[in-house]
Amino acid sequence: MDSNDPNTSPLHDIAQSPEATARYLADVQRVLLDIGKNLETLAIETRVHLRKTHVEGDRWYHARLRAMPVEKALGQVLKDLDDLTAGLEKSAYKRRAHDEAVTNTAKERKEKELEKQRKKNPQMLQAAPTSTQQGAQSQSSGYSVPTSIYDLGNRESA
Repeated sequence: MDSNDPNTSPLHDIAQSPEATARYLADVQRVLLDIGKNLETLAIETRVHLRKTHVEGDRWYHARLRAMPVEKALGQVLKDLDDLTAGLEKSAYKRRAHDEAVTNTAKERKEKELEKQRKKNPQMLQAAPTSTQQGAQSQSSGYSVPTSIYDLGNRESA
């Protein structure tokens, strides 16, 4: 597609590359984190202002009770913002994992096809060693078939 094509989305090229996607999502995350800092400051300043706003006839806790819904709403916005930034980071990792899965799929399919071919055309397997060969190997390594503890011969027990 031509980059001057009016039907092409501005994010079309970014979506095609996991590196470009990660950079773009990191930029968005950076902006959101800056906004989050401002929102945290706003929440603190709002809390201070609302809690010291008293009306005639209030008890000491009435201002606090009136401020709680506003504080809760701002706290929820901050929580949603944290979830959003975490989701952006997770999306970048998932995008890279998708590309890796796509590149590994071709290899896995080739391996499966080779395994199928091996199963269809099994090659002659090498014959297992005879029992005399096994006996010669086992005595040379110092181990043999299980024996009784009374028949240890020249070996020592543990």
